[in-house]
Amino acid sequence: MAGRITKAEAQLKPDPRYGSKQLSRFINCIMLDGKKSIAQRVVYDALDAIEERTEGKPPAIEVFEKAIDNVRPNVEVRSKRVGGANYQVPMQVRSKRSQSLAFRWILTSVRGESGRPLYQRLARELL
Repeated sequence: MAGRITKAEAQLKPDPRYGSKQLSRFINCIMLDGKKSIAQRVVYDALDAIEERTEGKPPAIEVFEKAIDNVRPNVEVRSKRVGGANYQVPMQVRSKRSQSLAFRWILTSVRGESGRPLYQRLARELL
């Protein structure tokens, strides 16, 4: 049943501190084993560290949104079969997919590092 509409978007509540649905979705992506409070603490500590480094100009939530926009892809190549050959055809990326790819790439980079707490690695990556 491809293309089935779900209520996932309507059920997503904005995060308690900033009121952003995008940040709420990012917190859900960081969450492991259903431990949302730990994921929230990591993200909010990272945003607080960003606030300290930038001295509040611009606000941390704007830094987060700008970082996601910088990572977000506009075009991706998809395989298309024509005749007997496969061609790589560039196609526009849907906004929801581009957002999830950006989240995935940032988290892969953050989790690939080691030696420092997760919130510090996340703050550094977002800056």
